[in-house]
Amino acid sequence: MRRFISSWPGGNRALDLVNFFVADVQTGFGPFVAVYLTTHKWTQVEIGFALTVGTVTALVSQLPAGALVDAMRNKRLAAAGALIFVIIAALLLATLPTPLPVLVAQILHGFASCVITPAIAAISLHVAGHAALGERLGRNARFASIGNGLAAAVMGVTGSYFSSRFVFLLTAALCVPALFALWSVGAGAHARTQTTSHGLDLTGLKRLVTDHRLMIFAVCVMLFHLSNAAMLPLAGAMVTMRAGDYANLIIAACIVVPQMVVAALSPWIGRAAEQFGRRRLMLLGWGALPLRGLLLAVLPGAWPLIFGQAVSGISAAAFGVLMPLLAADLTLGSAHFNLCMGMLGLAVYIGAAISTTLSGGIADAAGMQVAFFALSGIGVLAFATVWLVMPETRPARDGEEGRLASVIQSI
Repeated sequence: MRRFISSWPGGNRALDLVNFFVADVQTGFGPFVAVYLTTHKWTQVEIGFALTVGTVTALVSQLPAGALVDAMRNKRLAAAGALIFVIIAALLLATLPTPLPVLVAQILHGFASCVITPAIAAISLHVAGHAALGERLGRNARFASIGNGLAAAVMGVTGSYFSSRFVFLLTAALCVPALFALWSVGAGAHARTQTTSHGLDLTGLKRLVTDHRLMIFAVCVMLFHLSNAAMLPLAGAMVTMRAGDYANLIIAACIVVPQMVVAALSPWIGRAAEQFGRRRLMLLGWGALPLRGLLLAVLPGAWPLIFGQAVSGISAAAFGVLMPLLAADLTLGSAHFNLCMGMLGLAVYIGAAISTTLSGGIADAAGMQVAFFALSGIGVLAFATVWLVMPETRPARDGEEGRLASVIQSI
């Protein structure tokens, strides 16, 4: 398989497969964990604790994992090690659904997830180079979206037909082609010449942590997830109350439809970000947040919710491409790309954690519609922050600096 993949140009096709299979693997650790543990007579309190352990591990691992990937000369080795952790975690869940092995599995998966994301982003930067990174990230998002959708469908069907345990055996098995594809990414000459780390860069680190653009973007990221994270869980709860026997079908559509939008839009967003700049695409993605909240609030029927969810695909496509792209802009010339990704990942988790708690309290006190309006209002604040405060980060391309100088001299 590696020889077959390596025959494709530049490692780009192999990287497509890496994103596809890693998305498949990550899907196995979604809601399937709760379903699986429920079949083994775990209480909701015990399941909640196990899931919380995984979430807290991912939260505290963001910065250490990013720093670890920065320190490793071979980014493919970092991603491969994380996939091996995922294999161990999946096999522990499949074979030993008792408290200690499950908690160990959640810790391993939480840390591995924090390594895989920045490692793949770093590999993408090495394969494509900074000038073509936007388009490369668009391809990443497309294949990850396709992988998510297909894996959710296959795992749902096989888990129902065989058993929930089969989901984790399949997850472990899918890590094998992911490892083959990952190791074949280095077939391209450009990838081979840029797989080394710059070592400890104290000057670059100081410049990063004091960069006002990073602080502003981190706030934009946190507000994005503060608005976005709770919308699907609230919509799912509303559908369950109103749709009866069709609830599972509608929820599945609410997951699959945005993935289709992401797959369609992501490559265009990557190209447009290189051509028109990052900020305009941020306005598109962040601007869809309040629109989605309003649609979910004013379209109370079960099936119209799918249309509201389709809008989330616009936000998801923009965010998935732009977060690593802006991290690359902010760390250009330094060795702290993955640490920057970890900082932004921390902002993601903080926003998401506050979102679910806040919206749940509002929904209990004032109703679902008010909760959606509140999340939409936060989306307006996020959009306004991008509009009023966020600067453009795209580096000047060849020839642009000269044209800019000419314009300045003519004034």
